[in-house]
Amino acid sequence: MGISIWQLVIVLVIVLLLFGTKKLRNLGGDLGSSIKSFRKAVKDGESPEEDAKPEQLKQADDAIEGETVSEATNKEKDSA
Repeated sequence: MGISIWQLVIVLVIVLLLFGTKKLRNLGGDLGSSIKSFRKAVKDGESPEEDAKPEQLKQADDAIEGETVSEATNKEKDSA
């Protein structure tokens, strides 16, 4: 009950006739560049803790514990 190779070939020929080779080539290039930029963004966003300063990490920990970052900053200013 699956799709046979001939059914797939017929669908591909119809798509080729409807859109043309130039449009399909452009679509493929756009899709490839989109995937490339997505992978780059994921790679850049994987390790924000490595680039963060210790103060920023402390503020993030305080925010996770229920305080906002501005409250944590105000506490640091008050204690200084």
